[in-house]
Amino acid sequence: MSLELLFTLANVFVLPFWILMLLVPNWDVTRKVMASYWFFLPLAGLYLYLLTGELNAESAAALANPTLADIARFFGEEGAAATGWVHFVVMDLFVGRWVYWEGQRTGRFVRHSVALCLFAGPLGVLSHIITTWATEQFFSPSEGETPATEA
Repeated sequence: MSLELLFTLANVFVLPFWILMLLVPNWDVTRKVMASYWFFLPLAGLYLYLLTGELNAESAAALANPTLADIARFFGEEGAAATGWVHFVVMDLFVGRWVYWEGQRTGRFVRHSVALCLFAGPLGVLSHIITTWATEQFFSPSEGETPATEA
C-alpha cells in the first residue's frame, strides 16, 4: 500500500470514534465502543509498521539524541511525516477518549474539549483542565447533590 493510502486510511479510521464522542456521547453504543481499547490496535500496528520502515541506524541515532535540525530533516521525508501524523492521530484520539470518559464520569460538559482534542490534542487537554477548574470553583454541586449527565 502507498504511504498516501495509509495516511488517508488512518484519518478515515478515527472519524467514527470522534463522531460518536461529539454527536452522541450518551448513547449506549458510544459508551460501549469507547470503553474498549480495541480500536487503538490497528492504529498502533500502522504506527509500528511505518516507524520500522523509516528507522535506520542514522535516523535512530538522530532520534535518540535529537536536535531540532535532525527532527526537521527526519520529518522532511514523506514516510517520516506519515509516521509522525499517525502518532498524532493515535495520541489525540487517546486523549480525546480520556476527556470523554472524564465527562461521562463527572457529568461535566466536555464536548468543546473533545473537539479541541480532535484538532489539537494538547489544547483539548488544556481546555479540559480549565473547564474542570472553573466548574469546581464556580459551579460545584451542593453537599449530597449528584452530578447531572452531560447533555
